[in-house]
Amino acid sequence: MISQTEENYLKVLYALAITHGEASVNDIGKELQIKMPTVNSMIKRLAKKNLVVYESYKPIKLTEEGKKAAALIIRKHRLTEMFLVEKMGFAWDEVHHIAEQIEHIQSPKFFAKMDEILGYPKVDPHGSPIPDVYGVMKIESYVTLKECKPGEEVTLMAVHPSSKELLKFLSQKELELGTRIMVETVEPFDDSMTVSYAGRPSEVLSSKVTSRLLVSTEEL
Repeated sequence: MISQTEENYLKVLYALAITHGEASVNDIGKELQIKMPTVNSMIKRLAKKNLVVYESYKPIKLTEEGKKAAALIIRKHRLTEMFLVEKMGFAWDEVHHIAEQIEHIQSPKFFAKMDEILGYPKVDPHGSPIPDVYGVMKIESYVTLKECKPGEEVTLMAVHPSSKELLKFLSQKELELGTRIMVETVEPFDDSMTVSYAGRPSEVLSSKVTSRLLVSTEEL
């Protein structure tokens, strides 16, 4: 059995491996806001359970067993977020902290039923991929809106990394997943972008926003 605290460590290790390729004790401490001796102690515990490979002064790596365990925790989190939005009417900026609590429920049958009710979704409300029951996660190769050029028309597919503040901002702008966006101009000075979508007047988005909007350049 993996404890709730251990699950939180595995999730952070998984995320750091995707974004940075590796993780140090210091990286984990910063993410979880926990002191280094406490992190060291937990990593050694995870190593004893064959969930991580740990050697002093070397990056920490998840074992195959650790990767699967972490992916299944992420699966529970993202399925929960989707259920809260699709079946309970929560806004996409309200679900993260609720899902953080529900993801620790140790009942595969509970989440299998949730998956079935939802119709086996491939992504969560923010466009992030949902791992399958084997812990396999299919990651699409999208580009950021910031990379697009004037005259391009793209489809908003995901928000990453998302935050409550960013999601609220996008809701206010009526920007949601699946929206077709036309890039009108890009300001050379600060990379701010003027876009149009959904019959609305043109909007100016900062590079801070466009760098976190993942889009598909293919017409869906």
